Parts: sequence; structure tokens; C-alpha cells
Amino acid sequence: MEGIKKSGFIDQIDLSLDIPSLCASKLLDGSVDIGLVPVAVIPQLKEYHLLTNYCIGAVGPVRSVLLYSQVPLEEISTIILDNQSRTSVALVKILAEKLWKIAPSYTLGKDGYEKEIEGTMAGVVIGDRTFFLKNRFAYTYDLAECWQALTGLPFVFACWVSNKPIEPAMEEVFNKALALGLTKIEEIAEHYKNRFPQDADLVHYLSKNINYTFDEPKKKGLELFLQLL
Repeated sequence: MEGIKKSGFIDQIDLSLDIPSLCASKLLDGSVDIGLVPVAVIPQLKEYHLLTNYCIGAVGPVRSVLLYSQVPLEEISTIILDNQSRTSVALVKILAEKLWKIAPSYTLGKDGYEKEIEGTMAGVVIGDRTFFLKNRFAYTYDLAECWQALTGLPFVFACWVSNKPIEPAMEEVFNKALALGLTKIEEIAEHYKNRFPQDADLVHYLSKNINYTFDEPKKKGLELFLQLL
């Protein structure tokens, strides 16, 4: 967002901000032409084009897509799924089957479902909320780290996707805007630090845990994930 605003690219587009699952729905129904969407939605698009050299990915722990539990994996009976993300929902099911070798039931979480994580009921939580849940649960599993343990590949949570061809000149300007945003990480962390716990270390999170380059290893990771879907 910082690059889109500071570069002036925002003046060339009609921008809407939504949670990831709604971004996906808008791209699916044609309400928007381009979206930063959970990659699990890609197979549902009649036509899609992966745009830009950037994504929301992780090479190892991502810190903000987590499975919380009060019991070890083998004792989990039910996993509550985060209603804001399609990709984490699909990812945890793949990990349960292929890495953890467990077969829990699944239920979609409602607002405040984090309070229901107790006993043998675990829950997937994504995004900023995870910074406020540190040390609340006996067991925490980082889904990106677990994916890398399973596959040896980085994970892509979201990427820029269009449902129609985009002019190359437009994509070039878009690329430059996103690149500019990546030079502003320290400023962004400073601006938002008061919204997070003191030990959040936003600079490390935004520069090390989140990995934005949509390179060949990430493309291979994405391809494998879509195959497993």
C-alpha cells in the first residue's frame, strides 16, 4: 500500500481494501480486475494472469499464519479455520494429512473464535491478531515453516492476480510502485508500532518473515500447492 500511494499509482486505479477472502470473491465475480488474493482461489478463476515480481510469501517461519493448540498434534480432534483466508484453510488440511498424519474435523470460525481454542480444539489464526496471542497456548505451529519441512520449498500465501490481460506498460508501473513500497519498511514499522505489543519487532517481521520476491522457488512452491489442492 505504501508504494502504491507514494508512487502515485493510486491515482491510476480505483482501489478497494478488504480482508483476503473478500478480495478473492471480488476477483471471482468480476467486481475487480486485479486483486492481491489468497492463492487457493486461483483454480476457481476461469482466466487468470499472475502479475508483478512480488507476492506475500515466506521462506521458513512467517509468524502470522499459525495453528494454536493446548494439546500436541496427535491429540487434536477439531481445527477451527480462520474465516479471513482461503489459503491457510487449504494449507492446514494438506499439512494435517501429509505431514502431521492426523485427521481432525474442521469448523469455520466466527468472530472471536480464538477464545474457543481449548482442550482438543485447535485453531488457525492469521494476520495481526497473532501478535497478541503469543504465549497464550501450549503449542504453536507455523504453517509456512511446516510447509517447508514437508516440501523443501517456500510458500506463497497471496499474489497479484488479474482475471483478464493487463497492458504490459500498466504492469511495469505497478511493479515499480510495489518495489518502492519495499524501501519503506522501517518507516512503516515505526508508524504502526504503537498498535502492536512491544516485542513484536515489526522491522524483522516485515523484512525477514514476510518474503516478497516472486522468484522461481516460490513459483515451484505455488505450483506444488495448487497441485495438492
